[in-house]
Amino acid sequence: MTHSGLREDVDMKKISFLILALILTVMSVAGCGQAAGENDAEVEESDAIQIGFSMDSFLIERWQRDRDIFVSKAQELGAEVNVQNANGEVSRQISQIEYFIEKEMDVIVIVAIDGGALSEVVEKAKKAGIRVIAYDRLILDANVDLYISFDNEKVGTLMGELLREALEDEGTIICINGSPTDNNVKLVFGGFQKALQGSDILIDETGYADHWLAEIGFDFVSDYLAKGNVPDAIMCGNDDIATQVVKALSENRLAGQVYVTGQDADLAACQRIVEGTQHMTVYKPLELLAQRAAEMSVALAEGEMPETQSVVNDGTFDVPFEKLDPVAVTKENMDEVIIGKYHQKNEVYLNVQE
Repeated sequence: MTHSGLREDVDMKKISFLILALILTVMSVAGCGQAAGENDAEVEESDAIQIGFSMDSFLIERWQRDRDIFVSKAQELGAEVNVQNANGEVSRQISQIEYFIEKEMDVIVIVAIDGGALSEVVEKAKKAGIRVIAYDRLILDANVDLYISFDNEKVGTLMGELLREALEDEGTIICINGSPTDNNVKLVFGGFQKALQGSDILIDETGYADHWLAEIGFDFVSDYLAKGNVPDAIMCGNDDIATQVVKALSENRLAGQVYVTGQDADLAACQRIVEGTQHMTVYKPLELLAQRAAEMSVALAEGEMPETQSVVNDGTFDVPFEKLDPVAVTKENMDEVIIGKYHQKNEVYLNVQE
């Protein structure tokens, strides 16, 4: 091949390479244009109401239900929900709330781990123009926009009334409450004590399950029994604690001989009630609570102030309070209150022979 022929061949290769590069460049630009379109769609989606939901933890069965119902209802109303799990750590919850503030959420909903530790970060959120809802647990000295929960004093009253009836107004009981940093614990125990007034029922010992660690209930009861004491009844802060309490009683062959109360209507508690090892629980219609909270969140984000039935003082401020009614559950009304509404019959009566 001559030098001129070789030069022409090289020139043709250069031209072909340039044409190929040009085609790839055009394709790349077109691809970038499509990606930008997708990003635009994401921006448009972010125009939806943004709700940050900071939860204590998912160790207790009911919180998983609260989350799922809340998210479902909020999405139905056109909002987007970012759920964060603090795993029972106050510092982590504060960081999560600060993250929501940074992301400029429209509303932040909080299940407080420690009702007395969040006032500063709530104030920061409100200064940023974000509405704040205290969910189930009141946040103290924080002036949240709204508090939604059950009548927690009534929860304790229902426990006390049913124990008075079962014990015929006399006997010795011990109490293992929930976390001392949960404001609801004070309200529940206060209602319980009021219900016992006028009876000959003695509260012999009282304990608290820090951070709602149910295993503390097992140790508390085991230590009490080891002293040679046998109570007539045990008031438990929730059904998770009651699980551990019944376990301690079982190991001492006392299950079914000591009245045990709880709250939340967990499946295991309902099973124990029909089996005879737990006397009662308190059912709090979580679907109503979570759905109403989602509706109120959207309303606040849209600049509306939902009507509430009551007001509660958080220690400094009067806060609008959406107060819902709890229901006592025993073996006698299990089918009426729980079956088909919260748990299925085959689940509750799993270990009961017909």
